[in-house]
Amino acid sequence: MKVTDRESVAERLLRSSLEHSYEPSIDVDWDADLVAGLYGLSPERCSLYGTDLWEGLTEEQRVTLSIHEICSIAQVGLWFEMILMQMLLRYSYDRDPRTGHVQYALTEIADECRHSIMFAKLAARFDVPDYRPGPLVHALGGLFAATAGGAAMFASVLVAEETLDQFQRESMRDERVQPLSRMVNRIHVTEEARHVRWAREELARLMPRLTAHQRRVARTLTPVVSFVVIRSLIHPSVYASVGLDPATARRAALANPHHRESIAWSARKLMPFLREVGIVGGPLTRLWRYANLTTRTD
Repeated sequence: MKVTDRESVAERLLRSSLEHSYEPSIDVDWDADLVAGLYGLSPERCSLYGTDLWEGLTEEQRVTLSIHEICSIAQVGLWFEMILMQMLLRYSYDRDPRTGHVQYALTEIADECRHSIMFAKLAARFDVPDYRPGPLVHALGGLFAATAGGAAMFASVLVAEETLDQFQRESMRDERVQPLSRMVNRIHVTEEARHVRWAREELARLMPRLTAHQRRVARTLTPVVSFVVIRSLIHPSVYASVGLDPATARRAALANPHHRESIAWSARKLMPFLREVGIVGGPLTRLWRYANLTTRTD
């Protein structure tokens, strides 16, 4: 990847933020009626799609499950964005605020704060439970937020943001999906494009400067965080919304070839970049495959 001047990138992204940003509290019609029969996300991206359990559901149950799954994904996104905001504040704390680079970091924090509120309002509007990650993952997230930085921070952010981005790009164009979901997706895709550009540039700039030890840390921490995030996207309790046993349905989803292929599809543009900059490698390389972000043939 060709790396451009840090300040030039920041200035372009700051201008784009001024011209192409949303205020979800205003720009989303939260009071609009939900459309009966429309999905929360494209049905082919539901975790049970293609399984016997999916075939046994009525159309109404499939719609219900899709709504609970998109809200689970959104609440994991909210959780990770809270982690990201903490890391970006620490990142900015010791740097010169006069630079465009730091000012863009602060702009991204503002974006992520609005996104977190937007995801929370989405779950509330669909009237679903709080599908936050479990206590252990929640605690590990707090530790990561308080300690992580550098290459591992930027690489982990890219995994969380770019995989979600692919699902959202597809769903925001799918007329089978609720208008509310489509608008939330459109806002997130538009603004995250800037965040992804900034993180990719910074990661490509950082990696050649790392010591051997720092490189090992980044190559170890990133696949662990990625595995946890991907496995947390669909909370097992979503399956209870359609009368399925959560443990049984969770096993079916994890074993579902279509679901595994969907995850790999969502990372198809990201993983070549992470290999190019040197994040993929080291003793925990297999975790990328266990997270379904790569396949045996990659």
